[in-house]
Amino acid sequence: MPVQAYVNFNGNCREAVTFYAEVFNLPSPKIMTYGSMPPDPDFPIPDEARELVMHTDLTICDGLVMFGDVPPGMPFQAGNSIGLVVISKDMDELKAYFHKMKVGGTVDMDLQETFWSKCYGSLKDKFGIIWQFSHRSE
Repeated sequence: MPVQAYVNFNGNCREAVTFYAEVFNLPSPKIMTYGSMPPDPDFPIPDEARELVMHTDLTICDGLVMFGDVPPGMPFQAGNSIGLVVISKDMDELKAYFHKMKVGGTVDMDLQETFWSKCYGSLKDKFGIIWQFSHRSE
C-alpha cells in the first residue's frame, strides 16, 4: 500500500486544488466542506468556516494526494516540511506541468539535465507548496 500525502491549507484549499486540477488536466475535485459535516453540539462550526474544505483529493500521475483547510480553531503553520514529487517518462508532459505550476510561484531550479535525470526542476507554487518534477527514462 503506497504512502499518500495530505496537504493542509489556511483557507485557500479550494483555490489550490482547482489550480492543481487545471495544471494536471484533471476533472474538478469533489469537495467536502466543514459545513457539510453532521452537527455536533460539542464542536460547533463557526459560520465563517462552513465553506472551508474539510477534505478533497486528486489523483496526480497515478498518486493520490489529499488536501484540506486546517480545522476551525487549529493553528496553521506554513513551512517546507512536505513537498510533492512528480515523476514522468513523458518529457513533454513533465515540462507542461512545470510551466503551468510555476505561474505565480518561485522557481528554485529551472528544468535542466542533472546527473540523476535528463530533466529535473523544483519550485514553490503560489500556495507555498514545494514541487519537484523529474524525468525517469525507465
